[in-house]
Amino acid sequence: MILIIGVRFRKSGKVYYFDPSGFPIDKGNHVIVETARGVEYGTVVLSPRNIDDEKVIQPLKPVIRLATEEDDDINTENISKEKEAFDICLEKIKKHELKMKLIDSEYTFDRNKLLFYFTADGRIDFRDLVKDLASIFRTRIELRQIGVRDETKLMGGIGICGRPLCCHTYLADFAPVSIKMAKEQNLSLNPAKISGVCGRLMCCLKNEEEAYEYLNSTLPHINDIVRTIDGYEGIVHSISVLKQKAKILITKDNEKELREYHASELTFEKRNNNPDASTIAIPLPDEELDENALKELEEMEQNDLEELTGTQVQEEEHHIQTARQPKKYPKKPYNKQNHNGTSHNSTNHKKGYNTNHKEYYGNNKPYKNQQDTNHYNSKKNNRYNNKSFNNNN
Repeated sequence: MILIIGVRFRKSGKVYYFDPSGFPIDKGNHVIVETARGVEYGTVVLSPRNIDDEKVIQPLKPVIRLATEEDDDINTENISKEKEAFDICLEKIKKHELKMKLIDSEYTFDRNKLLFYFTADGRIDFRDLVKDLASIFRTRIELRQIGVRDETKLMGGIGICGRPLCCHTYLADFAPVSIKMAKEQNLSLNPAKISGVCGRLMCCLKNEEEAYEYLNSTLPHINDIVRTIDGYEGIVHSISVLKQKAKILITKDNEKELREYHASELTFEKRNNNPDASTIAIPLPDEELDENALKELEEMEQNDLEELTGTQVQEEEHHIQTARQPKKYPKKPYNKQNHNGTSHNSTNHKKGYNTNHKEYYGNNKPYKNQQDTNHYNSKKNNRYNNKSFNNNN
Protein backbone atom coordinates (compact mmCIF):
# COMPACT_ATOMS: atom_id res chain seq x y z
CA MET A 1 0.00 0.00 0.00
CA ILE A 2 1.12 3.54 -0.75
CA LEU A 3 -0.17 6.91 0.48
CA ILE A 4 -1.39 9.22 -2.30
CA ILE A 5 -3.55 12.24 -3.03
CA GLY A 6 -5.54 12.88 -6.21
CA VAL A 7 -4.94 16.17 -8.03
CA ARG A 8 -6.88 17.60 -10.95
CA PHE A 9 -5.58 20.49 -13.07
CA ARG A 10 -8.61 21.24 -15.22
CA LYS A 11 -12.31 20.96 -14.59
CA SER A 12 -13.46 17.40 -15.34
CA GLY A 13 -9.88 16.53 -16.27
CA LYS A 14 -7.94 13.42 -15.35
CA VAL A 15 -6.99 12.79 -11.74
CA TYR A 16 -3.28 12.29 -11.13
CA TYR A 17 -1.68 10.73 -8.05
CA PHE A 18 1.03 12.48 -6.03
CA ASP A 19 2.90 11.86 -2.81
CA PRO A 20 1.54 14.19 -0.07
CA SER A 21 5.10 14.45 1.37
CA GLY A 22 3.82 14.89 4.92
CA PHE A 23 1.81 18.05 4.20
CA PRO A 24 -1.57 18.42 5.98
CA ILE A 25 -3.63 18.22 2.78
CA ASP A 26 -7.41 18.00 2.61
CA LYS A 27 -9.84 17.72 -0.25
CA GLY A 28 -10.34 21.09 -1.92
CA ASN A 29 -6.87 22.44 -1.15
CA HIS A 30 -4.65 23.85 -3.88
CA VAL A 31 -1.14 22.45 -4.28
CA ILE A 32 1.96 23.10 -6.37
CA VAL A 33 3.33 19.96 -8.03
CA GLU A 34 5.83 19.10 -10.73
CA THR A 35 4.56 17.33 -13.85
CA ALA A 36 5.94 16.40 -17.24
CA ARG A 37 4.88 19.83 -18.52
CA GLY A 38 6.57 21.66 -15.65
CA VAL A 39 5.38 23.17 -12.39
CA GLU A 40 1.56 23.12 -12.17
CA TYR A 41 -1.16 24.50 -9.91
CA GLY A 42 -3.81 21.89 -9.12
CA THR A 43 -6.81 21.17 -6.92
CA VAL A 44 -6.94 18.19 -4.56
CA VAL A 45 -9.99 16.05 -5.35
CA LEU A 46 -8.95 12.93 -3.42
CA SER A 47 -7.87 13.29 0.21
CA PRO A 48 -4.83 11.29 1.41
CA ARG A 49 -5.51 7.55 1.25
CA ASN A 50 -3.70 4.26 0.84
CA ILE A 51 -4.05 2.33 -2.43
CA ASP A 52 -2.37 -0.70 -3.97
CA ASP A 53 1.06 -0.20 -5.48
CA GLU A 54 -0.15 -1.71 -8.77
CA LYS A 55 -2.49 1.25 -9.33
CA VAL A 56 0.34 3.79 -9.14
CA ILE A 57 2.80 4.54 -11.91
CA GLN A 58 6.23 4.78 -10.35
CA PRO A 59 8.03 6.96 -9.49
CA LEU A 60 5.38 8.89 -7.58
CA LYS A 61 6.23 12.58 -7.65
CA PRO A 62 5.96 14.52 -4.38
CA VAL A 63 3.95 17.67 -3.69
CA ILE A 64 6.23 20.71 -3.72
CA ARG A 65 4.12 22.80 -1.35
CA LEU A 66 0.64 23.90 -0.45
CA ALA A 67 -0.47 26.84 -2.58
CA THR A 68 -0.03 30.22 -0.91
CA GLU A 69 -1.93 33.44 -1.51
CA GLU A 70 0.81 34.50 -3.87
CA ASP A 71 0.36 31.28 -5.86
CA ASP A 72 -3.38 31.92 -6.04
CA ASP A 73 -2.70 35.40 -7.43
CA ILE A 74 -0.33 33.99 -10.03
CA ASN A 75 -2.93 31.44 -11.12
CA THR A 76 -5.57 34.18 -11.44
CA GLU A 77 -3.16 36.27 -13.50
CA ASN A 78 -2.41 33.28 -15.74
CA ILE A 79 -6.13 32.85 -16.44
CA SER A 80 -6.43 36.47 -17.55
CA LYS A 81 -3.32 36.14 -19.72
CA GLU A 82 -4.76 33.01 -21.33
CA LYS A 83 -7.72 35.03 -22.59
CA GLU A 84 -5.38 37.63 -24.10
CA ALA A 85 -3.29 34.90 -25.73
CA PHE A 86 -6.45 33.34 -27.17
CA ASP A 87 -7.45 36.59 -28.90
CA ILE A 88 -3.95 37.15 -30.28
CA CYS A 89 -3.78 33.61 -31.63
CA LEU A 90 -7.14 34.07 -33.38
CA GLU A 91 -5.78 37.12 -35.18
CA LYS A 92 -2.66 35.26 -36.28
CA ILE A 93 -4.71 32.34 -37.57
CA LYS A 94 -6.75 34.71 -39.73
CA LYS A 95 -3.55 36.38 -40.92
CA HIS A 96 -2.03 33.08 -42.07
CA GLU A 97 -5.40 31.88 -43.43
CA LEU A 98 -5.19 28.52 -41.67
CA LYS A 99 -8.22 26.21 -41.74
CA MET A 100 -8.29 25.48 -38.04
CA LYS A 101 -10.69 26.25 -35.19
CA LEU A 102 -9.09 27.52 -32.00
CA ILE A 103 -10.74 26.03 -28.91
CA ASP A 104 -8.78 27.05 -25.84
CA SER A 105 -5.45 28.33 -24.53
CA GLU A 106 -3.59 27.37 -21.38
CA TYR A 107 -0.50 28.60 -19.53
CA THR A 108 1.57 26.41 -17.27
CA PHE A 109 1.93 27.80 -13.75
CA ASP A 110 5.51 28.96 -14.29
CA ARG A 111 4.64 30.31 -17.77
CA ASN A 112 7.37 28.27 -19.39
CA LYS A 113 4.87 26.91 -21.91
CA LEU A 114 1.75 28.23 -23.61
CA LEU A 115 -0.61 25.62 -25.09
CA PHE A 116 -3.27 26.18 -27.74
CA TYR A 117 -5.96 23.57 -28.45
CA PHE A 118 -7.56 23.47 -31.89
CA THR A 119 -9.59 21.27 -34.22
CA ALA A 120 -9.13 20.76 -37.95
CA ASP A 121 -10.20 18.34 -40.65
CA GLY A 122 -6.64 17.27 -41.48
CA ARG A 123 -3.05 18.05 -40.65
CA ILE A 124 -2.10 21.72 -40.49
CA ASP A 125 1.28 23.24 -41.26
CA PHE A 126 1.45 25.84 -38.50
CA ARG A 127 5.20 26.45 -38.37
CA ASP A 128 4.88 30.09 -39.41
CA LEU A 129 2.13 30.59 -36.85
CA VAL A 130 4.34 29.17 -34.10
CA LYS A 131 7.16 31.55 -35.05
CA ASP A 132 4.85 34.56 -34.78
CA LEU A 133 3.44 33.42 -31.45
CA ALA A 134 6.88 32.68 -30.01
CA SER A 135 8.11 36.15 -30.99
CA ILE A 136 5.14 37.73 -29.20
CA PHE A 137 4.94 35.70 -25.99
CA ARG A 138 8.65 34.86 -25.61
CA THR A 139 7.95 31.38 -24.30
CA ARG A 140 7.61 27.84 -25.54
CA ILE A 141 4.56 27.38 -27.77
CA GLU A 142 2.65 24.11 -28.18
CA LEU A 143 -0.25 23.64 -30.59
CA ARG A 144 -2.31 20.54 -29.88
CA GLN A 145 -4.94 19.17 -32.24
CA ILE A 146 -7.90 17.56 -30.49
CA GLY A 147 -11.06 15.74 -31.58
CA VAL A 148 -14.68 16.85 -31.48
CA ARG A 149 -15.34 15.02 -28.21
CA ASP A 150 -12.46 16.83 -26.51
CA GLU A 151 -13.73 20.10 -27.98
CA THR A 152 -17.15 19.56 -26.42
CA LYS A 153 -15.52 18.57 -23.13
CA LEU A 154 -13.64 21.88 -23.01
CA MET A 155 -16.49 24.08 -24.24
CA GLY A 156 -19.38 22.50 -22.30
CA GLY A 157 -23.08 22.72 -23.11
CA ILE A 158 -26.53 21.26 -22.43
CA GLY A 159 -27.47 17.75 -23.53
CA ILE A 160 -30.78 16.58 -24.96
CA CYS A 161 -31.73 15.50 -21.42
CA GLY A 162 -31.64 19.13 -20.31
CA ARG A 163 -28.66 18.70 -18.01
CA PRO A 164 -25.03 19.89 -18.40
CA LEU A 165 -22.89 17.58 -20.48
CA CYS A 166 -21.46 14.60 -18.62
CA CYS A 167 -18.03 15.01 -20.20
CA HIS A 168 -17.82 18.62 -19.01
CA THR A 169 -19.00 17.96 -15.47
CA TYR A 170 -17.59 14.69 -14.16
CA LEU A 171 -16.26 12.35 -16.89
CA ALA A 172 -12.46 12.16 -16.65
CA ASP A 173 -11.88 9.75 -19.56
CA PHE A 174 -13.75 8.87 -22.72
CA ALA A 175 -14.84 5.29 -23.32
CA PRO A 176 -15.56 3.78 -26.74
CA VAL A 177 -19.28 3.79 -27.57
CA SER A 178 -20.70 1.42 -30.17
CA ILE A 179 -24.00 0.77 -31.91
CA LYS A 180 -24.20 -2.53 -30.01
CA MET A 181 -24.81 -0.61 -26.80
CA ALA A 182 -27.85 1.12 -28.28
CA LYS A 183 -29.19 -2.22 -29.51
CA GLU A 184 -28.58 -3.79 -26.12
CA GLN A 185 -30.70 -1.10 -24.44
CA ASN A 186 -33.49 -1.40 -27.02
CA LEU A 187 -33.07 2.20 -28.17
CA SER A 188 -34.14 3.67 -31.45
CA LEU A 189 -31.30 3.55 -33.97
CA ASN A 190 -31.99 7.08 -35.10
CA PRO A 191 -28.77 9.15 -35.29
CA ALA A 192 -30.61 12.28 -34.18
CA LYS A 193 -31.77 10.57 -30.96
CA ILE A 194 -28.65 8.72 -29.83
CA SER A 195 -25.94 11.20 -30.86
CA GLY A 196 -24.71 13.95 -28.57
CA VAL A 197 -23.75 17.59 -29.03
CA CYS A 198 -20.36 16.55 -30.41
CA GLY A 199 -21.97 14.52 -33.21
CA ARG A 200 -20.75 11.21 -31.80
CA LEU A 201 -22.75 8.49 -30.06
CA MET A 202 -23.75 9.66 -26.58
CA CYS A 203 -21.37 8.78 -23.75
CA CYS A 204 -24.28 7.90 -21.46
CA LEU A 205 -24.92 4.77 -23.56
CA LYS A 206 -21.93 3.31 -21.73
CA ASN A 207 -23.28 4.04 -18.26
CA GLU A 208 -25.91 1.27 -18.13
CA GLU A 209 -24.30 -1.14 -20.57
CA GLU A 210 -23.30 -3.72 -17.95
CA ALA A 211 -26.73 -3.65 -16.29
CA TYR A 212 -28.53 -4.20 -19.61
CA GLU A 213 -26.17 -7.02 -20.54
CA TYR A 214 -27.07 -8.84 -17.33
CA LEU A 215 -30.81 -8.17 -17.62
CA ASN A 216 -30.92 -9.26 -21.26
CA SER A 217 -29.18 -12.52 -20.37
CA THR A 218 -32.19 -13.48 -18.21
CA LEU A 219 -34.76 -12.84 -20.97
CA PRO A 220 -35.57 -14.78 -24.15
CA HIS A 221 -35.10 -13.27 -27.58
CA ILE A 222 -37.96 -12.03 -29.70
CA ASN A 223 -39.51 -14.84 -31.83
CA ASP A 224 -38.12 -17.49 -29.48
CA ILE A 225 -40.44 -20.40 -28.54
CA VAL A 226 -40.99 -20.55 -24.76
CA ARG A 227 -43.16 -22.50 -22.30
CA THR A 228 -45.16 -20.58 -19.72
CA ILE A 229 -45.80 -21.43 -16.09
CA ASP A 230 -49.45 -22.35 -16.86
CA GLY A 231 -48.40 -24.92 -19.47
CA TYR A 232 -48.82 -22.97 -22.69
CA GLU A 233 -46.26 -22.86 -25.46
CA GLY A 234 -45.92 -19.61 -27.36
CA ILE A 235 -43.74 -17.17 -29.24
CA VAL A 236 -42.09 -14.11 -27.70
CA HIS A 237 -43.72 -11.00 -29.17
CA SER A 238 -41.94 -8.25 -27.19
CA ILE A 239 -39.90 -7.79 -24.03
CA SER A 240 -39.47 -5.17 -21.30
CA VAL A 241 -35.91 -5.32 -20.08
CA LEU A 242 -36.25 -3.17 -16.96
CA LYS A 243 -39.50 -4.81 -15.82
CA GLN A 244 -38.09 -8.26 -16.70
CA LYS A 245 -41.34 -9.16 -18.46
CA ALA A 246 -42.20 -10.55 -21.88
CA LYS A 247 -45.38 -10.67 -23.93
CA ILE A 248 -46.02 -14.18 -25.25
CA LEU A 249 -48.34 -15.04 -28.13
CA ILE A 250 -50.08 -18.29 -27.14
CA THR A 251 -52.82 -20.42 -28.69
CA LYS A 252 -55.89 -21.15 -26.51
CA ASP A 253 -58.95 -22.90 -27.88
CA ASN A 254 -57.71 -22.32 -31.44
CA GLU A 255 -57.48 -18.60 -30.76
CA LYS A 256 -54.39 -16.41 -30.54
CA GLU A 257 -53.96 -14.59 -27.26
CA LEU A 258 -51.25 -12.20 -26.04
CA ARG A 259 -50.26 -12.60 -22.40
CA GLU A 260 -47.56 -10.99 -20.29
CA TYR A 261 -45.27 -13.10 -18.07
CA HIS A 262 -42.34 -12.41 -15.78
CA ALA A 263 -39.01 -13.87 -16.82
CA SER A 264 -39.09 -16.26 -13.84
CA GLU A 265 -42.41 -17.72 -15.16
CA LEU A 266 -40.92 -18.73 -18.51
CA THR A 267 -38.93 -21.76 -19.51
CA PHE A 268 -36.66 -21.33 -22.53
CA GLU A 269 -33.29 -22.33 -23.84
CA LYS A 270 -30.74 -19.76 -22.73
CA ARG A 271 -28.04 -18.82 -25.16
CA ASN A 272 -25.36 -16.21 -25.59
CA ASN A 273 -26.87 -12.76 -25.71
CA ASN A 274 -26.78 -11.58 -29.30
CA PRO A 275 -28.33 -8.12 -29.62
CA ASP A 276 -27.68 -8.12 -33.35
CA ALA A 277 -30.20 -10.93 -33.80
CA SER A 278 -33.70 -10.35 -32.43
CA THR A 279 -33.65 -8.62 -29.05
CA ILE A 280 -34.60 -5.28 -30.59
CA ALA A 281 -38.25 -4.43 -30.83
CA ILE A 282 -39.71 -3.62 -34.21
CA PRO A 283 -39.37 0.14 -34.80
CA LEU A 284 -42.45 2.29 -35.08
CA PRO A 285 -43.47 3.54 -38.55
CA ASP A 286 -42.05 7.02 -37.85
CA GLU A 287 -38.75 5.48 -36.71
CA GLU A 288 -38.08 3.28 -39.68
CA LEU A 289 -34.43 3.48 -40.62
CA ASP A 290 -32.86 3.52 -44.02
CA GLU A 291 -29.39 2.47 -45.10
CA ASN A 292 -28.10 6.04 -44.90
CA ALA A 293 -28.99 6.28 -41.21
CA LEU A 294 -27.21 3.02 -40.45
CA LYS A 295 -24.14 4.17 -42.40
CA GLU A 296 -24.17 7.41 -40.44
CA LEU A 297 -24.18 5.49 -37.17
CA GLU A 298 -21.32 3.30 -38.33
CA GLU A 299 -19.32 6.38 -39.32
CA MET A 300 -19.92 7.88 -35.87
CA GLU A 301 -18.66 4.71 -34.23
CA GLN A 302 -15.59 4.51 -36.48
CA ASN A 303 -14.66 8.17 -35.97
CA ASP A 304 -15.07 7.75 -32.24
CA LEU A 305 -12.64 4.82 -32.18
CA GLU A 306 -10.11 6.67 -34.33
CA GLU A 307 -10.13 9.68 -32.02
CA LEU A 308 -9.65 7.54 -28.93
CA THR A 309 -6.85 5.39 -30.37
CA GLY A 310 -4.78 8.25 -31.69
CA THR A 311 -5.07 11.95 -30.89
CA GLN A 312 -2.73 14.01 -33.01
CA VAL A 313 -0.32 15.90 -30.75
CA GLN A 314 1.77 18.48 -32.60
CA GLU A 315 4.50 20.64 -31.16
CA GLU A 316 6.68 23.24 -32.76
CA GLU A 317 9.81 21.36 -31.67
CA HIS A 318 8.51 17.94 -32.74
CA HIS A 319 6.98 18.82 -36.11
CA ILE A 320 7.26 15.78 -38.39
CA GLN A 321 10.22 16.15 -40.68
CA THR A 322 12.58 13.82 -42.46
CA ALA A 323 15.23 12.73 -40.01
CA ARG A 324 18.71 13.87 -40.93
CA GLN A 325 21.40 11.25 -41.02
CA PRO A 326 24.58 12.14 -39.12
CA LYS A 327 27.55 13.07 -41.24
CA LYS A 328 30.24 10.46 -41.67
CA TYR A 329 33.73 11.89 -41.60
CA PRO A 330 36.67 9.93 -43.08
CA LYS A 331 39.20 8.61 -40.66
CA LYS A 332 42.33 10.68 -40.32
CA PRO A 333 45.57 8.97 -41.33
CA TYR A 334 47.99 7.77 -38.74
CA ASN A 335 50.09 10.76 -37.65
CA LYS A 336 53.31 9.19 -36.39
CA GLN A 337 56.41 11.36 -36.41
CA ASN A 338 59.49 10.52 -38.46
CA HIS A 339 63.00 10.67 -37.05
CA ASN A 340 63.49 14.09 -38.59
CA GLY A 341 60.35 15.45 -36.88
CA THR A 342 58.15 15.53 -39.99
CA SER A 343 54.79 13.82 -40.12
CA HIS A 344 54.10 10.81 -42.31
CA ASN A 345 50.80 12.30 -43.46
CA SER A 346 52.48 15.44 -44.73
CA THR A 347 52.13 16.56 -48.31
CA ASN A 348 55.11 14.52 -49.45
CA HIS A 349 53.63 11.29 -48.14
CA LYS A 350 49.87 11.58 -48.74
CA LYS A 351 49.96 9.87 -52.10
CA GLY A 352 51.83 6.89 -50.74
CA TYR A 353 49.63 6.29 -47.67
CA ASN A 354 48.00 2.87 -47.57
CA THR A 355 45.20 2.61 -44.97
CA ASN A 356 44.89 -1.16 -45.28
CA HIS A 357 48.47 -2.09 -44.47
CA LYS A 358 49.55 1.14 -42.74
CA GLU A 359 52.58 1.49 -44.96
CA TYR A 360 54.04 4.81 -46.00
CA TYR A 361 55.68 5.11 -49.37
CA GLY A 362 57.36 8.46 -49.23
CA ASN A 363 59.29 8.89 -52.48
CA ASN A 364 58.14 5.35 -53.35
CA LYS A 365 60.62 3.90 -50.86
CA PRO A 366 59.37 1.58 -48.09
CA TYR A 367 60.78 1.24 -44.60
CA LYS A 368 63.65 -1.11 -44.12
CA ASN A 369 61.63 -3.47 -41.96
CA GLN A 370 59.02 -3.74 -44.75
CA GLN A 371 61.48 -4.56 -47.52
CA ASP A 372 61.59 -7.76 -49.42
CA THR A 373 63.85 -10.26 -47.63
CA ASN A 374 65.59 -11.46 -50.78
CA HIS A 375 66.32 -7.94 -51.88
CA TYR A 376 67.80 -7.10 -48.46
CA ASN A 377 69.95 -10.24 -48.38
CA SER A 378 71.24 -9.58 -51.86
CA LYS A 379 72.41 -6.10 -50.86
CA LYS A 380 74.03 -7.54 -47.73
CA ASN A 381 75.94 -10.09 -49.75
CA ASN A 382 77.13 -7.44 -52.17
CA ARG A 383 78.40 -5.32 -49.29
CA TYR A 384 80.45 -8.17 -47.82
CA ASN A 385 81.74 -9.12 -51.23
CA ASN A 386 82.97 -5.57 -51.77
CA LYS A 387 84.80 -5.65 -48.41
CA SER A 388 86.54 -8.89 -49.23
CA PHE A 389 87.48 -7.55 -52.63
CA ASN A 390 89.07 -4.48 -51.01
CA ASN A 391 91.02 -6.61 -48.56
CA ASN A 392 92.40 -8.64 -51.36
CA ASN A 393 93.55 -5.52 -52.98
